[in-house]
Amino acid sequence: MRPYTAAEEIAARLSVANNADTSRSLVEERFDRLLALNGPALVRLAASYTNTAADRDDLFQEIVLALWRALAGFRGECSERTFLFRIAHNRGMAHLSKRSKPSASADDGLLLPDPRPGPEQELAQEQERERLLYAIRQLPLLYRQVITLALEGFSYSEIAEVAGVTENNVGVRLNRARQLLRDLMEIPK
Repeated sequence: MRPYTAAEEIAARLSVANNADTSRSLVEERFDRLLALNGPALVRLAASYTNTAADRDDLFQEIVLALWRALAGFRGECSERTFLFRIAHNRGMAHLSKRSKPSASADDGLLLPDPRPGPEQELAQEQERERLLYAIRQLPLLYRQVITLALEGFSYSEIAEVAGVTENNVGVRLNRARQLLRDLMEIPK
């Protein structure tokens, strides 16, 4: 085997650099697409782990950074959405473990205004969302996690993957969470 010439070595290094640039641009495109599709849901998920708009924004940034770092290692063993929300769930758990016990006050800045017409209807809907978010924050963490993911449209199997439990356990937790929410919001059965 003959040794590389200087030109061949430079060409090999450029080829590696070009492949890395191509790989990086594919990761950037996937990252941008995932954030465009799931950004609002991630903000809502972050809000379920926090009590203030500032904390929500900080947690959202942590989630986005964690996603960026982990995305290159995505192996496709689950859906991208499940992968993304598992990262978000883990960041939320880490955020809670760093913070003192959260207070139960609702934050006015957590929800985006409803674009539908009618200020009275908009106000009533916003108050109801705030009541629901407040009630969700009162739930034990195990129930808060599954109800938040269910409200985001996740299936039982996706919630099970994100939370690291069985589908049956998800069903049990969701039923208990719904009952607790009814009690907290005083909704008749």
